[in-house]
Amino acid sequence: MTLYQHIAEQTGQLIASGVLRAGDRLPSVRHVCRSQGVSAVTVMQAYYLLESRGLIEARPRSGYFVRARIGRGLAEPRMPSPAGESAPLQVSDFIFQILESVKDRSVVPLGSSFPAPQLFPFTRLGRSLAGAARRLDPLATITDLPPGNAALRRHIARRYHARGALVPPEEIVITSGAMEGLNLCLQAVTRPGDVVAVESPTFYAGLQASERLGLQVIEIPSHPREGVSVEALERALERHPVKACLFMLNFANPTGALVPMARREALVALLRRHQVPLIEDDVYAELYFGAEPPPCTRALEADGLVMHVSSFSKCLAPGFRVGWVAGGRFARRIVRQKLTTSLATMVAAQDALADYLGHGGYDHHLRRLRQALARGEAELVQAVERHFPPGTRLARPAGGYFLWLELPPGVDALALHQDALAHGISLAPGPIFSAQREFGHCIRLNFGHPLAQGPDEAVAALAELVARQSGRR
Repeated sequence: MTLYQHIAEQTGQLIASGVLRAGDRLPSVRHVCRSQGVSAVTVMQAYYLLESRGLIEARPRSGYFVRARIGRGLAEPRMPSPAGESAPLQVSDFIFQILESVKDRSVVPLGSSFPAPQLFPFTRLGRSLAGAARRLDPLATITDLPPGNAALRRHIARRYHARGALVPPEEIVITSGAMEGLNLCLQAVTRPGDVVAVESPTFYAGLQASERLGLQVIEIPSHPREGVSVEALERALERHPVKACLFMLNFANPTGALVPMARREALVALLRRHQVPLIEDDVYAELYFGAEPPPCTRALEADGLVMHVSSFSKCLAPGFRVGWVAGGRFARRIVRQKLTTSLATMVAAQDALADYLGHGGYDHHLRRLRQALARGEAELVQAVERHFPPGTRLARPAGGYFLWLELPPGVDALALHQDALAHGISLAPGPIFSAQREFGHCIRLNFGHPLAQGPDEAVAALAELVARQSGRR
């Protein structure tokens, strides 16, 4: 933790504990410089970080003050109660229909699955990609076949090490994005007709991959803040022949849930007892809002049951389609699956990312990205609190770029989706996050697209549509 992050974390804890309350003035920059023995630049960085998290606000010629805690006026969404039985899937047509609607650039992208392109260092990445093309070694078309570019895998292994996990480069398989990684992991440990456990709600990409492979899924309820229920999973493992679990433990899509350490350790221990592999989709791990990264599941287990899937698409290079799998005991199977499906990931893109990571700047970019996303989350939550009708519930994430809302009784998310599109606003309706098309009264909103005038106008229009449906206008 840097010095300014340490100061920000201390101040944030004082706010969280109630020592500093809404409206209280923070110590002046000059006072903190004297008391902490730091520079004015360090203090300003700390205050900027707290401001980006929505904890404090600057008042002209008055200094910094603690903001009213946003998100406290709305209750948390209720934990779901899935049917508890495995079922075949028929979701792809339904999901594709919804996804087509968010491609229109004239639509406010609250339903997008991606952050805004302007948040990423495409100019710098372009130079790395151009350099990779110039220095392309023809032999790389052979040497960079699975498991992939050696330099890139070493950089990834170092980042695992920084999070407390010893993952050798030989275990890492470069993939064409995280979606291919999920498919390869599922293929490595399942056969058509097998049962896979997923969260409820869950990211629709996992449902699509399971459907394509002819798998059945059983939905495990997930708390909107703390993630998958270990108790419910234990009951499912006792009743069903589950071959694998496909979970997001860090800032899950769509809820933003973060599985705390104690629950994560219990989950790993449970799967070890049953010898059921975990496929962890961890593409949002770098997008945390606090001073510390989320727990690394690979650091908690040593018997290779966890297949860790991630990519650079959400945190650095959208469009490059470069991801990876740390395959544990299944790494060799995953390499074979890769060789017999897509054969290889684009050689130049792998080299470009290795070049970018090797020249530094990645962590600086991530800090700026996290601050932008934390600021977007605070703005969107404020707008929802200000405009949405009584009965709305929201889950406040600690990272990622999604906000999960449970709407008042009487609101149909699919009908709301159509109404919102007619008003130039997209959203992601809850049923696309369930194998059984549950969550018909829930929506996911994206706060990763900074709007020129802020989200207030779009949220106000969306709230009016919600109020009409719920009869609370």
